Amino acid sequence: MSDLFDSAFGDDEPDDAGTVTFGGEPAGASRPRSPLAVRMRPRTLAEVVGQQHLLGPGSPLQVLAGGGGAGGPAGPSSVMLWGPPGTGKTTLAHVIARGPGRKFVELSAITAGVKDVRRVMDQALTDRDLHGRTTVLFLDEIHRFNKAQQDALLPGVENRWVVLVAATTENPSFSVVSPLLSRSILLTLKPLTNADIQGLVERAVTDPRGLDGAIELTPEALDHLVRLASGDARRALTTLEAAAGVALSEASAPDDDGPVLVDLGIAERAIDAAAVRYDRAGDQHYDIISAFIKSLRGSDVDAALHYLARMLEAGEDPRFIGRRLMISAAEDVGMADPTALQTAVAAAQAVALIGMPEARIILAEAVVHVATAPKSNAAYNGINAAIADVRAGKGTDVPAHLRDAHYPGARGLGHGQGYVYAHDAPHHIAAQQYAPDDLVGHDYYLPTGNGVERDLSARVARLRGIIRGAGG
Repeated sequence: MSDLFDSAFGDDEPDDAGTVTFGGEPAGASRPRSPLAVRMRPRTLAEVVGQQHLLGPGSPLQVLAGGGGAGGPAGPSSVMLWGPPGTGKTTLAHVIARGPGRKFVELSAITAGVKDVRRVMDQALTDRDLHGRTTVLFLDEIHRFNKAQQDALLPGVENRWVVLVAATTENPSFSVVSPLLSRSILLTLKPLTNADIQGLVERAVTDPRGLDGAIELTPEALDHLVRLASGDARRALTTLEAAAGVALSEASAPDDDGPVLVDLGIAERAIDAAAVRYDRAGDQHYDIISAFIKSLRGSDVDAALHYLARMLEAGEDPRFIGRRLMISAAEDVGMADPTALQTAVAAAQAVALIGMPEARIILAEAVVHVATAPKSNAAYNGINAAIADVRAGKGTDVPAHLRDAHYPGARGLGHGQGYVYAHDAPHHIAAQQYAPDDLVGHDYYLPTGNGVERDLSARVARLRGIIRGAGG
Protein backbone atom coordinates (compact mmCIF):
# COMPACT_ATOMS: atom_id res chain seq x y z
CA MET A 1 0.00 0.00 0.00
CA SER A 2 2.97 2.32 0.46
CA ASP A 3 3.55 2.30 -3.31
CA LEU A 4 -0.05 3.36 -3.90
CA PHE A 5 0.22 6.13 -1.32
CA ASP A 6 3.44 7.46 -2.89
CA SER A 7 1.89 7.32 -6.34
CA ALA A 8 -1.19 9.22 -5.26
CA PHE A 9 0.77 11.96 -3.56
CA GLY A 10 3.85 12.01 -5.81
CA ASP A 11 5.78 14.93 -7.24
CA ASP A 12 4.44 17.26 -9.89
CA GLU A 13 5.30 16.69 -13.48
CA PRO A 14 8.12 18.96 -14.73
CA ASP A 15 7.17 22.51 -15.42
CA ASP A 16 8.10 24.06 -18.75
CA ALA A 17 7.37 27.69 -17.98
CA GLY A 18 10.95 28.84 -18.37
CA THR A 19 11.84 31.15 -15.55
CA VAL A 20 8.86 30.14 -13.44
CA THR A 21 8.48 26.88 -11.54
CA PHE A 22 4.99 26.33 -10.22
CA GLY A 23 5.06 22.82 -8.91
CA GLY A 24 8.50 22.76 -7.35
CA GLU A 25 11.46 20.70 -8.58
CA PRO A 26 11.15 18.33 -11.55
CA ALA A 27 9.81 14.87 -10.94
CA GLY A 28 12.30 12.52 -9.43
CA ALA A 29 14.02 15.16 -7.33
CA SER A 30 14.67 14.24 -3.74
CA ARG A 31 12.26 16.46 -1.82
CA PRO A 32 8.97 16.28 0.11
CA ARG A 33 5.95 15.90 -2.14
CA SER A 34 4.02 19.10 -2.88
CA PRO A 35 0.60 19.63 -1.28
CA LEU A 36 -2.38 18.68 -3.41
CA ALA A 37 -3.51 22.31 -3.61
CA VAL A 38 -0.14 23.23 -5.17
CA ARG A 39 -0.13 20.33 -7.61
CA MET A 40 -3.64 21.14 -8.80
CA ARG A 41 -2.97 24.83 -9.33
CA PRO A 42 -4.31 25.82 -12.79
CA ARG A 43 -1.74 26.58 -15.46
CA THR A 44 -4.08 28.41 -17.83
CA LEU A 45 -7.14 30.60 -17.40
CA ALA A 46 -9.20 27.80 -18.95
CA GLU A 47 -8.43 25.66 -15.89
CA VAL A 48 -9.44 28.34 -13.38
CA VAL A 49 -12.54 27.42 -11.38
CA GLY A 50 -15.11 30.18 -10.85
CA GLN A 51 -14.50 33.93 -11.37
CA GLN A 52 -16.03 33.78 -14.84
CA HIS A 53 -17.08 37.41 -14.45
CA LEU A 54 -13.38 38.32 -14.67
CA LEU A 55 -12.35 35.98 -17.46
CA GLY A 56 -14.34 37.14 -20.48
CA PRO A 57 -12.69 37.96 -23.83
CA GLY A 58 -10.72 41.19 -23.62
CA SER A 59 -10.80 41.29 -19.83
CA PRO A 60 -7.69 42.61 -18.00
CA LEU A 61 -6.80 39.09 -16.89
CA GLN A 62 -7.10 37.70 -20.41
CA VAL A 63 -4.91 40.51 -21.72
CA LEU A 64 -2.27 40.01 -19.04
CA ALA A 65 -2.25 36.23 -19.39
CA GLY A 66 -1.81 36.62 -23.13
CA GLY A 67 1.26 38.82 -22.82
CA GLY A 68 -0.17 42.36 -22.64
CA GLY A 69 0.58 44.64 -19.74
CA ALA A 70 3.65 46.48 -18.63
CA GLY A 71 5.76 48.07 -21.27
CA GLY A 72 3.04 48.26 -23.87
CA PRO A 73 -0.31 49.87 -24.56
CA ALA A 74 -2.26 46.66 -23.97
CA GLY A 75 -3.43 45.92 -20.49
CA PRO A 76 -3.08 47.56 -17.08
CA SER A 77 0.20 48.07 -15.28
CA SER A 78 -1.20 46.90 -11.96
CA VAL A 79 -4.01 44.67 -10.78
CA MET A 80 -5.50 44.37 -7.31
CA LEU A 81 -7.15 41.03 -6.58
CA TRP A 82 -9.55 41.37 -3.68
CA GLY A 83 -11.45 38.41 -2.34
CA PRO A 84 -11.82 35.89 0.48
CA PRO A 85 -9.23 33.15 1.05
CA GLY A 86 -9.18 30.26 -1.39
CA THR A 87 -10.84 32.05 -4.31
CA GLY A 88 -7.83 31.94 -6.63
CA LYS A 89 -5.82 35.13 -6.11
CA THR A 90 -2.45 33.37 -6.05
CA THR A 91 -3.53 31.07 -8.86
CA LEU A 92 -4.40 33.98 -11.14
CA ALA A 93 -1.04 35.60 -10.45
CA HIS A 94 0.75 32.40 -11.44
CA VAL A 95 -1.30 32.07 -14.62
CA ILE A 96 -0.47 35.65 -15.58
CA ALA A 97 3.21 34.96 -14.98
CA ARG A 98 3.16 32.08 -17.47
CA GLY A 99 2.70 34.50 -20.37
CA PRO A 100 5.48 34.80 -22.92
CA GLY A 101 8.62 36.65 -21.88
CA ARG A 102 7.65 36.74 -18.22
CA LYS A 103 9.67 36.48 -15.05
CA PHE A 104 7.77 35.74 -11.88
CA VAL A 105 8.76 37.21 -8.51
CA GLU A 106 6.71 36.63 -5.38
CA LEU A 107 6.87 38.70 -2.21
CA SER A 108 4.85 38.37 0.97
CA ALA A 109 3.91 41.54 2.76
CA ILE A 110 4.40 39.67 6.03
CA THR A 111 8.16 39.27 5.57
CA ALA A 112 9.21 41.73 2.84
CA GLY A 113 10.36 45.29 3.46
CA VAL A 114 11.14 48.42 1.48
CA LYS A 115 14.63 47.14 0.60
CA ASP A 116 13.16 43.99 -0.90
CA VAL A 117 10.70 45.99 -2.98
CA ARG A 118 13.41 48.33 -4.30
CA ARG A 119 15.70 45.42 -5.14
CA VAL A 120 12.91 43.80 -7.18
CA MET A 121 12.18 47.08 -8.96
CA ASP A 122 15.85 47.65 -9.86
CA GLN A 123 16.20 44.12 -11.21
CA ALA A 124 12.91 44.42 -13.11
CA LEU A 125 14.14 47.58 -14.84
CA THR A 126 17.35 45.81 -15.83
CA ASP A 127 15.51 42.73 -17.11
CA ARG A 128 13.17 44.89 -19.17
CA ASP A 129 15.80 47.11 -20.75
CA LEU A 130 18.57 44.54 -21.28
CA HIS A 131 16.76 41.25 -21.73
CA GLY A 132 13.29 42.26 -22.89
CA ARG A 133 11.62 40.34 -20.07
CA THR A 134 8.61 41.56 -18.12
CA THR A 135 8.63 40.97 -14.38
CA VAL A 136 5.37 39.93 -12.79
CA LEU A 137 5.56 40.91 -9.14
CA PHE A 138 3.03 39.05 -7.05
CA LEU A 139 2.58 40.71 -3.66
CA ASP A 140 0.49 38.68 -1.30
CA GLU A 141 -1.43 40.35 1.55
CA ILE A 142 -0.62 43.87 0.42
CA HIS A 143 -2.89 45.22 3.17
CA ARG A 144 -0.10 44.33 5.62
CA PHE A 145 2.27 46.82 3.96
CA ASN A 146 2.43 50.21 5.66
CA LYS A 147 2.25 53.46 3.70
CA ALA A 148 6.02 53.74 3.19
CA GLN A 149 6.24 50.20 1.89
CA GLN A 150 3.34 50.73 -0.50
CA ASP A 151 4.83 54.03 -1.69
CA ALA A 152 8.00 52.12 -2.65
CA LEU A 153 5.94 50.27 -5.25
CA LEU A 154 4.83 53.45 -7.02
CA PRO A 155 7.87 54.08 -9.29
CA GLY A 156 7.77 50.55 -10.69
CA VAL A 157 4.04 50.66 -11.23
CA GLU A 158 4.03 54.21 -12.60
CA ASN A 159 6.82 53.50 -15.11
CA ARG A 160 5.64 49.96 -15.85
CA TRP A 161 8.85 48.29 -14.81
CA VAL A 162 6.69 45.50 -13.40
CA VAL A 163 3.25 44.03 -13.73
CA LEU A 164 2.12 44.26 -10.14
CA VAL A 165 -0.45 41.68 -9.12
CA ALA A 166 -1.39 42.39 -5.51
CA ALA A 167 -3.69 40.18 -3.47
CA THR A 168 -5.67 41.13 -0.41
CA THR A 169 -8.51 39.80 1.68
CA GLU A 170 -9.34 43.29 2.97
CA ASN A 171 -11.09 46.12 1.19
CA PRO A 172 -8.36 47.99 -0.76
CA SER A 173 -10.27 51.24 -0.35
CA PHE A 174 -9.23 51.16 3.30
CA SER A 175 -5.94 49.24 3.18
CA VAL A 176 -4.16 50.45 0.01
CA VAL A 177 -2.82 53.99 -0.45
CA SER A 178 -4.76 56.11 -2.93
CA PRO A 179 -1.90 56.72 -5.43
CA LEU A 180 -1.33 52.99 -5.82
CA LEU A 181 -5.02 52.21 -5.96
CA SER A 182 -5.61 54.84 -8.64
CA ARG A 183 -2.94 53.24 -10.84
CA SER A 184 -4.49 49.79 -10.52
CA ILE A 185 -7.48 47.93 -11.79
CA LEU A 186 -9.44 46.48 -8.88
CA LEU A 187 -10.84 43.02 -9.55
CA THR A 188 -13.17 41.54 -6.96
CA LEU A 189 -13.14 37.77 -6.65
CA LYS A 190 -16.32 36.06 -5.54
CA PRO A 191 -16.52 33.06 -3.19
CA LEU A 192 -16.64 29.81 -5.13
CA THR A 193 -19.99 28.08 -5.36
CA ASN A 194 -20.58 24.54 -4.17
CA ALA A 195 -20.71 23.47 -7.81
CA ASP A 196 -17.28 25.04 -8.39
CA ILE A 197 -15.83 23.26 -5.37
CA GLN A 198 -17.40 19.94 -6.35
CA GLY A 199 -15.93 20.13 -9.84
CA LEU A 200 -12.52 20.97 -8.39
CA VAL A 201 -12.60 18.03 -5.96
CA GLU A 202 -13.75 15.58 -8.62
CA ARG A 203 -10.99 16.73 -10.97
CA ALA A 204 -8.36 16.41 -8.23
CA VAL A 205 -9.42 12.80 -7.61
CA THR A 206 -8.81 11.72 -11.20
CA ASP A 207 -6.15 14.14 -12.48
CA PRO A 208 -2.62 12.66 -12.78
CA ARG A 209 -1.31 15.78 -11.04
CA GLY A 210 -3.69 15.07 -8.17
CA LEU A 211 -4.68 11.71 -6.72
CA ASP A 212 -4.67 9.97 -10.11
CA GLY A 213 -7.68 7.76 -9.32
CA ALA A 214 -6.14 6.29 -6.17
CA ILE A 215 -9.36 6.91 -4.22
CA GLU A 216 -13.09 7.01 -4.86
CA LEU A 217 -15.41 9.36 -2.99
CA THR A 218 -18.90 8.32 -1.98
CA PRO A 219 -21.58 10.94 -2.72
CA GLU A 220 -21.98 11.56 1.01
CA ALA A 221 -18.25 12.13 1.49
CA LEU A 222 -18.14 14.44 -1.52
CA ASP A 223 -21.04 16.50 -0.17
CA HIS A 224 -19.33 16.71 3.22
CA LEU A 225 -16.06 17.96 1.75
CA VAL A 226 -17.83 20.51 -0.43
CA ARG A 227 -19.95 21.84 2.41
CA LEU A 228 -17.07 22.21 4.84
CA ALA A 229 -14.95 24.00 2.25
CA SER A 230 -17.19 27.07 2.58
CA GLY A 231 -16.23 28.27 -0.89
CA ASP A 232 -12.47 27.92 -0.22
CA ALA A 233 -10.73 25.90 -2.95
CA ARG A 234 -7.52 25.51 -0.97
CA ARG A 235 -9.40 24.19 2.02
CA ALA A 236 -11.35 21.76 -0.16
CA LEU A 237 -8.17 20.27 -1.63
CA THR A 238 -6.41 20.17 1.74
CA THR A 239 -9.36 18.34 3.25
CA LEU A 240 -9.51 15.94 0.32
CA GLU A 241 -5.81 15.20 0.72
CA ALA A 242 -6.28 14.52 4.43
CA ALA A 243 -9.22 12.20 3.78
CA ALA A 244 -7.28 10.35 1.10
CA GLY A 245 -4.34 9.96 3.45
CA VAL A 246 -6.56 8.43 6.13
CA ALA A 247 -8.18 6.04 3.66
CA LEU A 248 -4.95 4.94 2.01
CA SER A 249 -3.16 4.41 5.31
CA GLU A 250 -6.02 2.26 6.64
CA ALA A 251 -6.67 0.23 3.47
CA SER A 252 -6.64 -3.46 4.38
CA ALA A 253 -6.03 -4.89 0.91
CA PRO A 254 -2.52 -3.86 -0.20
CA ASP A 255 -2.68 -6.10 -3.27
CA ASP A 256 -5.87 -4.55 -4.56
CA ASP A 257 -5.15 -2.34 -7.56
CA GLY A 258 -8.54 -0.60 -7.45
CA PRO A 259 -9.25 2.77 -5.88
CA VAL A 260 -9.66 2.99 -2.11
CA LEU A 261 -13.12 4.09 -1.00
CA VAL A 262 -13.44 7.30 1.02
CA ASP A 263 -16.80 7.28 2.78
CA LEU A 264 -18.51 9.82 5.02
CA GLY A 265 -16.92 8.41 8.17
CA ILE A 266 -13.42 8.89 6.82
CA ALA A 267 -14.22 12.37 5.56
CA GLU A 268 -15.62 13.34 8.96
CA ARG A 269 -12.52 12.08 10.72
CA ALA A 270 -10.29 14.04 8.35
CA ILE A 271 -12.01 17.27 9.29
CA ASP A 272 -14.90 17.70 11.68
CA ALA A 273 -15.63 21.43 11.66
CA ALA A 274 -16.15 24.00 8.92
CA ALA A 275 -13.84 26.98 8.83
CA VAL A 276 -15.69 30.11 9.82
CA ARG A 277 -14.73 32.93 7.46
CA TYR A 278 -14.68 36.02 9.60
CA ASP A 279 -12.23 38.84 10.16
CA ARG A 280 -12.94 40.86 13.28
CA ALA A 281 -11.01 43.83 11.87
CA GLY A 282 -12.07 43.63 8.24
CA ASP A 283 -14.99 43.46 5.85
CA GLN A 284 -16.46 40.27 7.26
CA HIS A 285 -16.92 41.97 10.62
CA TYR A 286 -18.94 44.78 9.05
CA ASP A 287 -20.73 42.64 6.46
CA ILE A 288 -21.97 40.05 8.94
CA ILE A 289 -23.08 42.52 11.59
CA SER A 290 -24.87 44.43 8.81
CA ALA A 291 -26.64 41.27 7.70
CA PHE A 292 -27.46 40.50 11.34
CA ILE A 293 -29.09 43.89 11.94
CA LYS A 294 -31.00 43.77 8.66
CA SER A 295 -32.27 40.27 9.45
CA LEU A 296 -33.54 41.52 12.83
CA ARG A 297 -35.19 44.48 11.12
CA GLY A 298 -36.70 42.21 8.50
CA SER A 299 -38.15 39.86 11.17
CA ASP A 300 -36.21 36.82 9.85
CA VAL A 301 -35.44 35.17 13.15
CA ASP A 302 -33.70 32.19 11.54
CA ALA A 303 -31.27 34.30 9.52
CA ALA A 304 -30.59 36.46 12.57
CA LEU A 305 -29.72 33.37 14.64
CA HIS A 306 -27.46 32.15 11.84
CA TYR A 307 -25.45 35.37 11.79
CA LEU A 308 -25.34 35.37 15.59
CA ALA A 309 -23.86 31.87 15.48
CA ARG A 310 -21.28 32.88 12.86
CA MET A 311 -20.12 35.81 14.95
CA LEU A 312 -19.91 33.78 18.15
CA GLU A 313 -18.09 30.88 16.51
CA ALA A 314 -15.59 33.30 14.98
CA GLY A 315 -14.82 34.78 18.40
CA GLU A 316 -16.66 38.10 18.10
CA ASP A 317 -16.97 39.97 21.39
CA PRO A 318 -20.46 39.11 22.71
CA ARG A 319 -20.65 42.53 24.36
CA PHE A 320 -20.45 44.12 20.92
CA ILE A 321 -23.37 41.97 19.79
CA GLY A 322 -25.32 42.98 22.90
CA ARG A 323 -24.80 46.67 22.13
CA ARG A 324 -26.04 46.19 18.57
CA LEU A 325 -29.13 44.40 19.88
CA MET A 326 -29.99 47.37 22.11
CA ILE A 327 -29.68 49.72 19.15
CA SER A 328 -31.86 47.49 16.98
CA ALA A 329 -34.52 47.20 19.68
CA ALA A 330 -34.74 50.99 19.96
CA GLU A 331 -34.40 51.83 16.27
CA ASP A 332 -36.41 49.08 14.59
CA VAL A 333 -38.88 47.85 17.23
CA GLY A 334 -39.36 51.04 19.18
CA MET A 335 -42.74 51.61 20.76
CA ALA A 336 -44.35 48.80 18.80
CA ASP A 337 -43.01 46.59 21.62
CA PRO A 338 -41.28 48.63 24.34
CA THR A 339 -40.31 45.43 26.17
CA ALA A 340 -37.88 44.50 23.39
CA LEU A 341 -35.47 47.19 24.54
CA GLN A 342 -35.80 45.96 28.10
CA THR A 343 -34.89 42.46 26.95
CA ALA A 344 -31.94 43.73 24.92
CA VAL A 345 -30.60 45.83 27.80
CA ALA A 346 -30.97 42.93 30.21
CA ALA A 347 -29.21 40.64 27.74
CA ALA A 348 -26.30 43.04 27.29
CA GLN A 349 -25.89 43.38 31.04
CA ALA A 350 -26.14 39.62 31.59
CA VAL A 351 -23.58 38.91 28.85
CA ALA A 352 -21.11 41.27 30.54
CA LEU A 353 -21.62 39.44 33.82
CA ILE A 354 -21.64 35.86 32.55
CA GLY A 355 -19.49 35.67 29.42
CA MET A 356 -19.19 32.83 26.96
CA PRO A 357 -20.26 30.14 26.32
CA GLU A 358 -23.46 30.64 28.34
CA ALA A 359 -23.88 34.15 26.94
CA ARG A 360 -24.96 32.60 23.63
CA ILE A 361 -28.24 31.52 25.25
CA ILE A 362 -29.00 35.00 26.53
CA LEU A 363 -28.13 36.61 23.22
CA ALA A 364 -30.27 34.09 21.37
CA GLU A 365 -33.27 34.95 23.57
CA ALA A 366 -32.83 38.65 22.85
CA VAL A 367 -32.41 37.95 19.12
CA VAL A 368 -35.64 35.97 19.04
CA HIS A 369 -37.51 38.74 20.88
CA VAL A 370 -36.22 41.56 18.67
CA ALA A 371 -36.64 39.62 15.43
CA THR A 372 -40.19 38.48 16.13
CA ALA A 373 -41.42 41.73 17.69
CA PRO A 374 -43.68 44.09 15.72
CA LYS A 375 -41.62 46.80 14.12
CA SER A 376 -41.76 50.58 14.25
CA ASN A 377 -39.11 53.18 13.49
CA ALA A 378 -41.45 56.05 14.42
CA ALA A 379 -39.39 57.14 17.45
CA TYR A 380 -36.19 56.89 15.36
CA ASN A 381 -37.70 59.00 12.58
CA GLY A 382 -39.15 61.43 15.10
CA ILE A 383 -35.85 62.34 16.74
CA ASN A 384 -34.12 62.55 13.36
CA ALA A 385 -36.77 64.97 12.07
CA ALA A 386 -36.55 67.07 15.23
CA ILE A 387 -32.74 67.23 15.00
CA ALA A 388 -32.99 68.23 11.33
CA ASP A 389 -35.26 71.15 12.24
CA VAL A 390 -32.94 72.26 15.05
CA ARG A 391 -29.97 72.20 12.68
CA ALA A 392 -32.00 74.19 10.18
CA GLY A 393 -32.49 76.94 12.77
CA LYS A 394 -36.13 76.23 13.51
CA GLY A 395 -37.52 76.68 17.00
CA THR A 396 -37.95 80.21 18.35
CA ASP A 397 -37.82 81.19 22.02
CA VAL A 398 -39.32 78.94 24.67
CA PRO A 399 -42.88 80.18 25.42
CA ALA A 400 -42.82 82.55 28.42
CA HIS A 401 -45.24 80.48 30.53
CA LEU A 402 -42.87 77.47 30.30
CA ARG A 403 -39.73 79.31 31.32
CA ASP A 404 -38.04 78.90 34.68
CA ALA A 405 -39.69 81.13 37.27
CA HIS A 406 -37.71 80.13 40.36
CA TYR A 407 -35.03 82.82 40.43
CA PRO A 408 -35.69 86.36 41.71
CA GLY A 409 -37.00 88.69 39.06
CA ALA A 410 -38.27 85.88 36.80
CA ARG A 411 -41.88 86.74 37.49
CA GLY A 412 -41.20 90.32 36.54
CA LEU A 413 -40.10 89.09 33.15
CA GLY A 414 -43.35 87.19 32.71
CA HIS A 415 -41.79 83.79 33.21
CA GLY A 416 -44.28 81.18 34.32
CA GLN A 417 -47.31 83.45 34.02
CA GLY A 418 -50.29 81.59 32.67
CA TYR A 419 -48.72 78.15 33.08
CA VAL A 420 -51.31 75.46 33.77
CA TYR A 421 -50.15 72.66 36.09
CA ALA A 422 -51.08 69.48 34.20
CA HIS A 423 -52.24 67.61 37.30
CA ASP A 424 -54.81 70.29 38.00
CA ALA A 425 -56.44 69.81 34.59
CA PRO A 426 -59.06 67.17 33.69
CA HIS A 427 -57.41 63.83 32.93
CA HIS A 428 -54.13 65.49 34.03
CA ILE A 429 -53.70 66.95 30.55
CA ALA A 430 -53.54 70.74 30.18
CA ALA A 431 -54.56 72.59 27.03
CA GLN A 432 -51.69 74.97 26.46
CA GLN A 433 -48.81 75.67 24.07
CA TYR A 434 -45.63 73.72 24.66
CA ALA A 435 -43.77 74.03 21.36
CA PRO A 436 -42.01 77.19 20.15
CA ASP A 437 -44.23 79.47 18.09
CA ASP A 438 -42.86 78.36 14.72
CA LEU A 439 -43.32 74.66 15.49
CA VAL A 440 -46.85 74.68 16.86
CA GLY A 441 -48.79 71.84 15.28
CA HIS A 442 -45.68 70.15 13.89
CA ASP A 443 -45.88 66.35 14.36
CA TYR A 444 -42.54 64.54 14.79
CA TYR A 445 -43.83 61.28 16.21
CA LEU A 446 -46.02 59.42 13.73
CA PRO A 447 -46.97 56.09 15.31
CA THR A 448 -47.54 53.05 13.15
CA GLY A 449 -50.41 50.61 13.38
CA ASN A 450 -48.10 47.81 14.57
CA GLY A 451 -48.13 46.19 17.99
CA VAL A 452 -48.49 48.52 20.96
CA GLU A 453 -48.46 51.53 18.64
CA ARG A 454 -51.79 50.43 17.21
CA ASP A 455 -53.44 51.66 20.42
CA LEU A 456 -50.83 54.33 21.03
CA SER A 457 -51.59 56.12 17.76
CA ALA A 458 -55.18 56.75 18.85
CA ARG A 459 -54.01 57.98 22.26
CA VAL A 460 -51.47 60.36 20.70
CA ALA A 461 -54.19 61.81 18.48
CA ARG A 462 -56.44 62.43 21.49
CA LEU A 463 -53.58 63.99 23.47
CA ARG A 464 -52.74 66.36 20.65
CA GLY A 465 -56.38 67.33 20.33
CA ILE A 466 -56.59 68.29 24.01
CA ILE A 467 -53.21 70.01 24.26
CA ARG A 468 -53.64 72.03 21.09
CA GLY A 469 -57.32 72.78 21.73
CA ALA A 470 -60.39 71.69 19.84
CA GLY A 471 -59.49 70.81 16.29
CA GLY A 472 -55.80 71.31 17.11
